[in-house]
Amino acid sequence: MDDSRIVELYWRRSGDAIAETSRKYGGYCYAIAYNLLSSVRDAEECVNDTWLGAWNAIPDNRPQYLAPFLGKIARRLAFNRFRADRAEKRGGGELPLVLEELGGCVPVVPSAAQAVEDGELEAEINRFLYALPPRDCDVFLRRYWYGESLAEIAGRYGLKLNTVKTSLYRTREKLRRHLEQEGYAL
Repeated sequence: MDDSRIVELYWRRSGDAIAETSRKYGGYCYAIAYNLLSSVRDAEECVNDTWLGAWNAIPDNRPQYLAPFLGKIARRLAFNRFRADRAEKRGGGELPLVLEELGGCVPVVPSAAQAVEDGELEAEINRFLYALPPRDCDVFLRRYWYGESLAEIAGRYGLKLNTVKTSLYRTREKLRRHLEQEGYAL
């Protein structure tokens, strides 16, 4: 089923929306979550939470491409899970509990100014990535978006591990310089 039909199912609030999303993008979202968490159980929970996130977000949005939309949700959930797990191992504290308790009654939405700034930064990073040679862009995204290990990336592209490390370092430096030239304080 194509993305526009799946989005339409969400807009109609059809239960089939989640089944179709899971069928088409379950493996994709699972790979993102698992690469970041290295836990089957946590990755599966993130994927299920991704469907809930899509269910709640799509009536306000009509994404043209579901893969990046769902990937962003899965990635955010995986990072949140990662941070929460690490906080608990350091003794936890009250902050994770407070945020969880507030989550049901207070929307987690940044200020309008912060949202605009974040959107502008995202657009600038995308412009930078599109200007890179395709392999450099792919390696960068595999590492920093999908959370793949250096060894996985090296194997995927038939590169030496040090070549991947060097490529990522150089791309990060180019990105840093690019953002500084565009007026972003780092």
